[in-house]
Amino acid sequence: MSDPETVRPARRDVILGTCAAVIALATGTRAWAQAKAPQKTVQYQEKPKGDQQCDKCQHFVAPDSCKLVDGKINPKGWCLLYVVKPK
Repeated sequence: MSDPETVRPARRDVILGTCAAVIALATGTRAWAQAKAPQKTVQYQEKPKGDQQCDKCQHFVAPDSCKLVDGKINPKGWCLLYVVKPK
């Protein structure tokens, strides 16, 4: 049985770290912190998932980009890195 005091990294943090490392290795750069994940890698879709959508995510940058995901982002889209904006 696992210890309830053990802190595990969030799934999105693991995915983002993995994506950044792969991009850094593929491009031969150490600027992995600046690299954005490809849309396919984070399962980006043009439609929301329930009430989760990009314009409600803390990573969304209006009008159509994201701090973490590469390319044009639909405000009503969704991906695995979704994190609700703090109130």
